[in-house]
Amino acid sequence: MTSRKIDSPTIVRIACFAVMFWSMSLLCGQYAKSAEAMGPPVSFSKLVQKVKGSVVNISTTEKIKEKSIQQFQGFNSPFGQFFGNQFKNFFGKIPQGQVETHALGSGFLISRSGLILTNNHVVDHATKIIVKTINGNVYKAKIVGRDPKTDLALLKIKPNGQLPAPVKLGDSAKMRVGDWVIAVGNPFGLSHTVTAGIISAKGRVIGEGPYDDFLQTDAAINPGNSGGPLFNMQGEVIGINTAIIAKGFGIGFAIPINMAKELLPQLKTGKVIRAWIGVMIQNITPTLARSFGITETKGVIVADVVSKGPGEKAGIKRGDIIQKLNGKQVLNAGELSRTVAYMKPGTKVSLAIIRNGKPSTVEVTLGTMPAKLGQTEALAPETKSAWGVTVQNLTPETRQKFGLSAGETGVVITSIAEGSPASEGMLRTGDVIEQANHRTVKNIKDWELATQKMKKGQPLLLLVRRGANTFFVAMQRSGK
Repeated sequence: MTSRKIDSPTIVRIACFAVMFWSMSLLCGQYAKSAEAMGPPVSFSKLVQKVKGSVVNISTTEKIKEKSIQQFQGFNSPFGQFFGNQFKNFFGKIPQGQVETHALGSGFLISRSGLILTNNHVVDHATKIIVKTINGNVYKAKIVGRDPKTDLALLKIKPNGQLPAPVKLGDSAKMRVGDWVIAVGNPFGLSHTVTAGIISAKGRVIGEGPYDDFLQTDAAINPGNSGGPLFNMQGEVIGINTAIIAKGFGIGFAIPINMAKELLPQLKTGKVIRAWIGVMIQNITPTLARSFGITETKGVIVADVVSKGPGEKAGIKRGDIIQKLNGKQVLNAGELSRTVAYMKPGTKVSLAIIRNGKPSTVEVTLGTMPAKLGQTEALAPETKSAWGVTVQNLTPETRQKFGLSAGETGVVITSIAEGSPASEGMLRTGDVIEQANHRTVKNIKDWELATQKMKKGQPLLLLVRRGANTFFVAMQRSGK
């Protein structure tokens, strides 16, 4: 075998190409870094001109009783009863009887045929809905379909001429924390107001509904913005502006557009049908995990099983820990609820569970979720405990005082010490304790037997009934 000799000019050329390639790579890397650090665009004007025509103003009329006009507190829809409240605050109390109130919101066109997406709370209970487009045309709108659980509504107007171009629906899953967005809406009646900001967080749960999965943004959102679109920098809708914190600043929430896209086919039919397992579930805290003898907080605990529901028929029991759905890890209760709800009733699913420390698999045929789910006389002797909770036996008197049904069993909580383990466990007076450390509690004697002689540092696991629901609470105390 003979070796090939490389002459000096060739070596020089190779070296030059290598240096050029290295320099270009370095330059590209620096450019990419500088592009990330450039900050916001010089102007959003081209983007605004592209998308603002698809945004519409929505005004509604509603006939309500005076007592139902209330100021919103805590997490608010930015829609509200703005003008109704202003009227009440200025003129004082409105006389009893039916009152006609007016409110404003936003929406956006998704088709040239006149379909408009907005929030359900924008049009809920409205007796009249008026839509106004950017060119000043006014239309009467009707509700095609709505879903209170996700706060989505689909409206329809009859075009009398050519409507502005509809929006393009994007992919909210691709949005990253820190990505720029703009909100367009009708705050305080100021039509087509534009605000800019970033995605502040994803997957926010704010207690607005069972399928909370909000995008958080610092783009300014105010009363009247509800139902309006949140756009990415490509002019695609990636969210529907829905809620604000009443006393917050720069904290707004939008429904991910992917959720709306999932439900849109059903909204067009006028009815949303969801699948369900028929169980009440809750997240696993570290203390609950210890109480159930597991090491991870992934998965969910079955707090209750609906009678004659799909879960009961499949053999699921209270206290089961659901770890996987069709082989995929279940992270929390919200994720499992959303995943199952978007499936079709009749679908067969496999649940990997842990029962009494042993793993097993349960096959469940999903059912159709019902429209509504079932959620100073002498008092009985009471007893206090080191857990900061005072309980009493259930008697006709205690049942009457706390509004408890005759069929409930256990002991009722009558007081909770401030700063105690019971207080930190979010227990309330009127809660009924049905189990303590996996033992059935029917009276104070059962309660004392279950809670006495516990080892130092051992958590107390309770099964608590509140109204129509049951859930587990694990309390930890220091000392003996």
